[in-house]
Amino acid sequence: MDLSRLLRPRSIAVVGASERADSYAGETLLNLRGAGFAGPIWGVHPTRESAHGYECFPSLSQLPEVPDAVVVGIPAASVPDVLDEAGELGCGGAVVYGAGFGEIALGVEHEQRLREVASRHQLPVCGPNGNGIVAVGSGAAMWGDALAPLVPGPVAMVSQSGNLAVNALAGRRALRFHTVVSCGNATVVDPAEWVLALARDDEVRSIAVYLEGDGDGALLCDAFAECAARGVGVAILKVGESTAGAAAATAHTGALAGDQRVFRALVEEAGAAWAADLHDLLELSKALAVEGVRPLDKTPLKGSDPLSVRDSRGLTPSVTPSGGGIAVLTCSGGDSALAADECERLGLRLPLFAPETAERLRDLLPDAATVGNPLDYTALIWGDVERLRDIVVAVGEDPSVDRILVYYDQAADSGRGGSWAAVREGIRQGAAASDTPVLVSSTLPELLDEDAAFEFMDGGTPAVAGLRTGLACAAALDARAADPARLGEIGTATRRARAALGSPDGSNGRRWLPEHEAKQLLRGGGLAVVEGRLVDGEDDAAACLSELGGRVAVKLSAPSVQHKAELGGLVLDVVTDEGVREAHRRMAGLGVEGARVLVERMAPPGAELLVAARADAVVPCLVIGAGGIWTEALDDAAVVPLPATAERVEEAIRSLRVAPLLTGARGTTAVDVAALARLAAAAGALLLEHGLELLELNPVIVHERGAIAVDAVAAVAVAPS
Repeated sequence: MDLSRLLRPRSIAVVGASERADSYAGETLLNLRGAGFAGPIWGVHPTRESAHGYECFPSLSQLPEVPDAVVVGIPAASVPDVLDEAGELGCGGAVVYGAGFGEIALGVEHEQRLREVASRHQLPVCGPNGNGIVAVGSGAAMWGDALAPLVPGPVAMVSQSGNLAVNALAGRRALRFHTVVSCGNATVVDPAEWVLALARDDEVRSIAVYLEGDGDGALLCDAFAECAARGVGVAILKVGESTAGAAAATAHTGALAGDQRVFRALVEEAGAAWAADLHDLLELSKALAVEGVRPLDKTPLKGSDPLSVRDSRGLTPSVTPSGGGIAVLTCSGGDSALAADECERLGLRLPLFAPETAERLRDLLPDAATVGNPLDYTALIWGDVERLRDIVVAVGEDPSVDRILVYYDQAADSGRGGSWAAVREGIRQGAAASDTPVLVSSTLPELLDEDAAFEFMDGGTPAVAGLRTGLACAAALDARAADPARLGEIGTATRRARAALGSPDGSNGRRWLPEHEAKQLLRGGGLAVVEGRLVDGEDDAAACLSELGGRVAVKLSAPSVQHKAELGGLVLDVVTDEGVREAHRRMAGLGVEGARVLVERMAPPGAELLVAARADAVVPCLVIGAGGIWTEALDDAAVVPLPATAERVEEAIRSLRVAPLLTGARGTTAVDVAALARLAAAAGALLLEHGLELLELNPVIVHERGAIAVDAVAAVAVAPS
């Protein structure tokens, strides 16, 4: 849908115009006047002649001209009829405030009618159950809550929560908004479509996004690709550890990589920043909007492996740092210690300074200071412009430092002159003279003076509120740039997967393949699978043992069996004729309908990994984690959106906590990680090629040379009969 007339309206009609104090429509009229909207504004009300000084008309069709935007502030039951009229007239879109739609049982029918009318007319709708749109520069404040005067800036926001957007607009954190969209239930326009439209505005440099659901994965890819292509930073806050897809939950994959982890993997692939809370979301978007702060020009340190770090929850950092490391400057030992701990949690490197850097710093620092990173330059040089400037420059010239974070606190009532101004000037001059990007952060959120923050940011230095958030922003600014073409490929794969799966609401059924069919599929795709075959009776089982030689596994293979061991449908290490006959009898005695018996050669011991591909999440993805009995116990997984090359998969494997054990650490034997990556990438390709819902190989055994799938389950979607 074309959102341009809603985001940049030339004329606005407010349906339900009123002067009641609690009226959203009346508040909108006041907001439009206060924001200085220059175009025509009309009220629509069946009996009023005016509201807050604006002329009113009985209906949309009686207005002097067709409005670009229609604000609807009336009860839910009457909204679809108004939208129908707006669509017939050719209006550019509507903002619907009211609650009482799909978020409550009694409103489901109203929301269905709203969706049907809007779809029929191709009429974009913001809402329902949201607070509307504020386009700050044009004064198009189609907003149902009280709104203070705003100064336009480069940050946009898309929020499914009205209250979060209200609070963001009311905050004092040196954050200048371009546009705020509170899309509520997002019944007609997916949040990703707002992001896409805003990314195409040349005045938008970053977008803060708050989501309460996954939304449309393909549209998200489109939006992220546009942001990446245009250099627009994105920060994401998503709530809800949503339930993993039913197929994935039936296997081990759901426990290892639920929907939230898949969503986060897409965010990381897009080079976007993952926010921990609303404060982080706003500060990240503010920092990302400062021109010239990313990407970095320095080459990553030799031997540095930014993917080898994890945060305290065992997840990869919300962004992948692209360079060597960060240097933290402060006048406090306490701040130094706190920053060091937080860097470890975030996976940020604090490199040691080179000897020549340390020598320069010793000449600049007071005797009470010790050279280190973080660097506590002490309060003894507070207000010394030249020395502070030279410290920033010296640290920035260190070959291992890719970014500098300087902590600067200023209470709101401390005044802006004197030594405070001198400290700011020292940081400003240092940042201007250094080729290494500089970021300023307060230690406590309330100690970021707004005027001082604007002064820093207008000079090209992001200013962030809060010690922890400052480091999170540093990590986000150092994120590896996204590839728009790759995001486009993920979007295409998502659309194809949705078509193959059919209805995304779960109304389709699911058919599990018996293990022997799943392995037939693997062999057809060129994946290495243990040797074996179906057997027909005890005699054939004994013959198969003779054919394979050595040790064999005897398995039950049936569509209804995904976990053989729990059922008793698995016997390992069978070496004798009588042993294989007894195992066959055990399988037959289980009485599982449609079951067959599979006899396979036992693979030699090696590292056990799980490799799975799933298509029922926000985007199709590949999951690699600790396998065998350790799968859920270790909760160690790398998630890669599909399609994925073997090189991209290998990079993800090396981010696992168990990765050092795969590469020879602590006296272990190094295994063939490249072979594992090739097998995993082929499994992902197989999922997409055959339109599978899930393909899980657990375990895959990796040896010094090669990797081989031992067990396999697969599911396909089936349309209801």
